[in-house]
Amino acid sequence: MRLRVIAAAIAALLAAGCAVGPDYKAPETPLPVSWTLEAPWRQATPNDVADKGPWWKRFNDAQLDALQDRALAGSPTLVIANARLAQARANLDANAASRFPQLGLGARASRLKISANRPLTNYATSNASTVQNDFALSLNASYELDLAGRVQRTVEGATASAEQSAADLANTRLVLTADVANNYFNLRSTDIELDVLSRSIGLQRRALELVTARHDLGAISGLDVAQQQALLETTLTQVDVLRKQRAQYEHALATLTGTPAPSFALPADLREIRPPAVPLGVPSEILQRRPDVASAERSMAAANAQIGVATAAFYPSFIISPTVGVDSRLIESLFNGPSLLWSVGVSATQVLFDGGRVRANVDFAKAGYDATVGNYRRTVLTAMQEVEDGITGLSALDSAATQAQAAVAAARRVLDMATSRYEGGASTYLDVITAQQSLLTVERQAAQLQGQRLLTAVFLVKALGGDWEGAATLGSVARKE
Repeated sequence: MRLRVIAAAIAALLAAGCAVGPDYKAPETPLPVSWTLEAPWRQATPNDVADKGPWWKRFNDAQLDALQDRALAGSPTLVIANARLAQARANLDANAASRFPQLGLGARASRLKISANRPLTNYATSNASTVQNDFALSLNASYELDLAGRVQRTVEGATASAEQSAADLANTRLVLTADVANNYFNLRSTDIELDVLSRSIGLQRRALELVTARHDLGAISGLDVAQQQALLETTLTQVDVLRKQRAQYEHALATLTGTPAPSFALPADLREIRPPAVPLGVPSEILQRRPDVASAERSMAAANAQIGVATAAFYPSFIISPTVGVDSRLIESLFNGPSLLWSVGVSATQVLFDGGRVRANVDFAKAGYDATVGNYRRTVLTAMQEVEDGITGLSALDSAATQAQAAVAAARRVLDMATSRYEGGASTYLDVITAQQSLLTVERQAAQLQGQRLLTAVFLVKALGGDWEGAATLGSVARKE
């Protein structure tokens, strides 16, 4: 009967329990209906049937693919992020275990002598000294009645933290692969610039031989020779500077792929790489696809749960501690009926006065939540800004690259005309020098613009959250024509 009464009381307490603190609800963030698009972008619905693997494969560069595989396999940064995710999941498992009773098995075997001079428990009976055995075996249980929802909120917070760590890992992968692509494209752009300088140096050396021969024949003064020599030396200096930059990009790739820099090298490659057509989802999709936005949102959920954990300290804590076991002085009678013992009890604690500590903890948790809300909104706004920057940047660079190619063709014609006029005696050699410098400038500018287009494409992919797998089913999108 007593057991039934206790069980009924416990059930009533459990039924009355509820989780204190606010239930989580993600704040609404005002988003634009669509992006601000300029030519050559347009609104469209994509119909891709091509493979939608990792985003960098869209650049169709086998060397880049190999570097990305090495980075994903050997980057220390990814090892750290994976370890943090494992910690967060282990913490979730540890907190989720609080939902279940904690069981323990105890055993005792001892031989003891009782003092004859111990304090009397009955003045009518004298004490005697005895030597006897004591064998005991018990099963203990402990269970916290989650009346205020402290355990529930703790598990909610741990779950959100584990999901945040998973989003952080995804963001680390995105940042890592973007860094690999950026350094790779910078290196390739530098290779093209070095090739431009190499061709210009060949042209300038031939021009130097020409003016030197004419000077030796007495047809021109030494000024023309000195001017051409100065131009050649200046161009050679630029080669040294670019080689230094190339080495830095190469060393960065070594570190990103987990390779010691001295044992890493990439040969020069002058193949043209074109940026892929990147589908742009509507702004609300950014909230679903960017891992940093997902991480910020999960951070809010975890902080909201901490408010409930802190608020639960205002309420009493109840712990049920039943025990059942056997105890006997003779091991052969340990499991006899008379050796049985049991107990069941409920302990309760309630803070009566703490000088405002619990209230301060609640205020601290609320302020922490407000901070995560601000960080979430900042992350969303930054995402919108980065996508717009990528869209406008690619549009401007596409136009600039076309104009740069036209400028290169025009500069080559100018150099041919200046050389012909100089050889015919119609102009000074200064016109040839100026034409050579102009051609070198526009050719380098064209190479740099090609590199910037690739870097901006990577920036836009990163702003969109990486791989756009499944974008074909997401509705209206903006796509490059």
